[in-house]
Amino acid sequence: MTSVESMSTGGGTDEELFAAIRELWERRDAPPADLTERMIASVAIDDVSREYALLTLESSLEGAVRSEQSRLTLQFSDGETSVLLHVSVTESGGRRVDGWSDPAVLAARMTQDDGEDRVAEVGSEGRFAFPEAAPGLATVRVIVRQDGELREFVTPQFEV
Repeated sequence: MTSVESMSTGGGTDEELFAAIRELWERRDAPPADLTERMIASVAIDDVSREYALLTLESSLEGAVRSEQSRLTLQFSDGETSVLLHVSVTESGGRRVDGWSDPAVLAARMTQDDGEDRVAEVGSEGRFAFPEAAPGLATVRVIVRQDGELREFVTPQFEV
């Protein structure tokens, strides 16, 4: 008779029973020795695409100066998805954001620091547009289909 069987017949507390069951499973089906390290690595790389896009943006802006330009072009990529944004000033003083993506965008949403979400007009071949946005900080989220899977790509925050 095993320790689990003897406890299940009325001998022992719940804690002792759970400890015996844990010991049985650790002997019969032990977790891989490197499970903890693999889980830490998996969690650490979960947000790598966003960090890479931010690093790419920062390195491309080195030496840039702020000017009174009425147009701005930004490019973001994580190696699998590339997003190009063209920001221009509208007649009303707002901003128009035109975007292109490879692979083609299925849906796009822009969130600004004013708390308002804007849904893009999505066209063919990866094109999308936000016709009127307020000046300020923004983030763009796009949904693309890649290798048969839906995938989300989020830009770092940028100024519109």
